[in-house]
Amino acid sequence: MQSQPEIDIDAATDVVADITEIPRAAADRPPSPWLRALRRVLLGIITQYIIIAATVGLSLAATLHYYVTPQITAQFEAIAKALKH
Repeated sequence: MQSQPEIDIDAATDVVADITEIPRAAADRPPSPWLRALRRVLLGIITQYIIIAATVGLSLAATLHYYVTPQITAQFEAIAKALKH
């Protein structure tokens, strides 16, 4: 049976400290104005796309509900009436 190796706690703490320092260095740098502008433009485009997609989806649902559903219902009623005779 193998024994577990000894872990140097101080070395492990140094590694964790080094890893946590990396994001802080990136966060200290102010964001680029170009990235902020690009983010706004993309947000606007995505918002427009979502609004258009929702509008088209609701229009399609309304069309199916008011025009197609009565036709399908009428066809089923006609089939049911024909089968009763």
